[in-house]
Amino acid sequence: MIARIVGVVFLVGMVVGIGGNVLILSLLTPPDYLSTITSNSMLLGLGALMWLLAVGGDVAHGVLMFPILKQHSERIAIGYLATRIVDAMFIAIMVLFILVQLPIGSEYLKAADTAYLQGLSTISTEASLYAYNFAMTSLGVAGFIAIWGMVGYIIIFGGSILEILGFDLLSIHTIPGGLWELFIGVWLIVKGFKVVPDSAK
Repeated sequence: MIARIVGVVFLVGMVVGIGGNVLILSLLTPPDYLSTITSNSMLLGLGALMWLLAVGGDVAHGVLMFPILKQHSERIAIGYLATRIVDAMFIAIMVLFILVQLPIGSEYLKAADTAYLQGLSTISTEASLYAYNFAMTSLGVAGFIAIWGMVGYIIIFGGSILEILGFDLLSIHTIPGGLWELFIGVWLIVKGFKVVPDSAK
């Protein structure tokens, strides 16, 4: 049952995270988006809410996996839970920076000189990207601890560090880890965890 729940959480987290990202990017990437962001505040809020649901899923992974991992190593269980919480914290910070665009957009419509508001909006966007990459770095560490999808998470970890250092990878580095989470989500729902008989321990 726990395996199925974890699998569903993986898949739902992917769906709401990707959906929220697509919705937010559609609102924050057009030219002169600050002039329309206020009228699209509900859509931006929906995108942010979808990301927050993904945040809840990240914490749920750590909580649900804790008793399973603890059977093998309490240190691994605590480490996985801690890195998932850090991951969720940075995603929540990212969402906050995204929502800051709403008051900036509101002021943009009233201001005569908008250059400083455009600069502030750009800084907020960059800050949200930094928060996202720190979250993905923590996710990479969680992957090492859990020994799941090692190659995919190594790529996420390394790519996120490069993004923080200023290299624009266009999030391509998240694809292998994302595919792994899709696979493991379906696997856990269908197959569950492997139970080791007491005689084999």
